Amino acid sequence: MENFTFWNPTRIEFGKDKEKEIGKHLAKNGIQKVLLTYGSERIKHDGLFESVVLSLKSHNIAFVECGGIVSNPLLSKVYEGIEVAKREKVDAILSVGGGSVLDSSKAIAAGALYEGDVWDFFLGKATIEKALPIFDIITLAATGSEMNHGAVITNDATHQKYFIQAPALYPTLSIINPLLQSSVSKAYLVYSASDVIAHCIEGYFTATTHPVFISKQIEAIITTVMETTEKLLINPDDYDARGEFAWAATCALNGLTHVGVAGVTFPNHMIEHAISAICNVPHGAGLSIIMPAWMKWYQDKNEAQFKRFAQTIFGRESAKEGIEALEAWFKKIGTPTKFAHCGIEEKSIPAIIENAVDNAHYFGMDEVYTKEVIEKILKKAL
Repeated sequence: MENFTFWNPTRIEFGKDKEKEIGKHLAKNGIQKVLLTYGSERIKHDGLFESVVLSLKSHNIAFVECGGIVSNPLLSKVYEGIEVAKREKVDAILSVGGGSVLDSSKAIAAGALYEGDVWDFFLGKATIEKALPIFDIITLAATGSEMNHGAVITNDATHQKYFIQAPALYPTLSIINPLLQSSVSKAYLVYSASDVIAHCIEGYFTATTHPVFISKQIEAIITTVMETTEKLLINPDDYDARGEFAWAATCALNGLTHVGVAGVTFPNHMIEHAISAICNVPHGAGLSIIMPAWMKWYQDKNEAQFKRFAQTIFGRESAKEGIEALEAWFKKIGTPTKFAHCGIEEKSIPAIIENAVDNAHYFGMDEVYTKEVIEKILKKAL
């Protein structure tokens, strides 16, 4: 086990009706005015927006809106949010939505206190030293952004899907009410399951040092996600299953699964960012396509861990059987495993490859993930 420092400053408020307390928490933190970010108008139709506004008003918290944030969030919307945040002189960002809304909010929070172009942070031209405080009410369990310091944004002008990370981007407070996630569509439930599993397997398979305890944590998260996904597909209103799924998603990427670990890389995310940047498929859908393909290519490089995965998760013996079992489970729940399942034609592959090659350089993985290697992996997903 490697030396480590673990620090996570985000306060989690978990449970029923917790969103009704958001005004109280903002007031306790000295916040007087927020930029309220969200995605679709769904939160206004289902009563969540009204509930949040009532809580804000009861604690004299003013707000301005920035809605319309889409899945695979766009830099153009981040620019819009930054402009509003600066013009209205807000004290904090309040994100109400899923990971795309929260990632946009983090970028807005950093950009609002920066005089240059926020894309500088994504390109490594500037370092995030400060950001507006970030609060969120998470309505989709998938990215883990509610308890980590990262964000991913697509530059809609250049089709680059890049990330930022900085201590200032940890949310001050995240509210997780599983009931708010019960209206998530079946499609986005299974995409979320794929996303969480991808967060887990990146380090599980690629780390040069991976303590057994961490492997067991990851296996617990994966099996929990699989079990609760199947329950929720039958009964979306199963509160306990929804709660366990949500907390598993948070723990998959809040730092706990990387404690004492070394040498982790993120090849599945690196390649998927190219897929969704070019073809705009949901992130989790892109991951369920690329994961089995990458695993088939990579298995010989860590066969012992692949065998452990097969035996622990699926009760199978060989690495090959474990990969086949995961792919079969993805098919069972209805998330895509081939490009054709998402309507991605073979003619799109060259553009995805070129984008992924750029990503490999950006991720610092270009020595291993050359154009030829990426092409081999993608062909396994045709």
